[in-house]
Amino acid sequence: MDERVKVYDDKMQKAVNFLEADFAAIRAGRANPHVLDKLRVDYYGTPTPIQQVGNVTVPEARIIQIAPWDKTLLKAIEKAILTSDIGINPSNDGSVIRLVFPELTEERRKDLVKDIKKKGEDGKVAVRNIRRDGNDAFKKLQKAEISEDEIKELSDELQKITDKYIKDIDSMIDAKSKEIMTV
Repeated sequence: MDERVKVYDDKMQKAVNFLEADFAAIRAGRANPHVLDKLRVDYYGTPTPIQQVGNVTVPEARIIQIAPWDKTLLKAIEKAILTSDIGINPSNDGSVIRLVFPELTEERRKDLVKDIKKKGEDGKVAVRNIRRDGNDAFKKLQKAEISEDEIKELSDELQKITDKYIKDIDSMIDAKSKEIMTV
């Protein structure tokens, strides 16, 4: 692969990785510890990920259990969960916090699938924008140093990479949608 195209390939890969992480945070009816990835707890004045202040386990299919190493953090963890957009009320028994995920209703499943498709479309737009940036950069090179044929080859190679990532995003959307509808 040409080095000039490789830069855009890396950017597209990062966009797909971001989308994959976004999809992992969507709860699909069963407990997924990744829903806590974006939450931060005030740990001695420093916003710290929940995974770094205690054990996060999944003892049952629909329960996440958080056991902080420092019991004084229970209130801070509870507050972080309540102020987040997870939509689950934590239960605190004095030593651990439990998050019980309710069964998804048919309506909620359909909403989640719509959300997944929207995020997937945003991911595709990001990949296409990277392609556009690459093609613009190649056209600027034409004025300076390379021929039209070389520009055409670079653009074709970039288009093939774009098509591959769009296809990857489509398969990610299908897989996550099926996961939500079958749980």
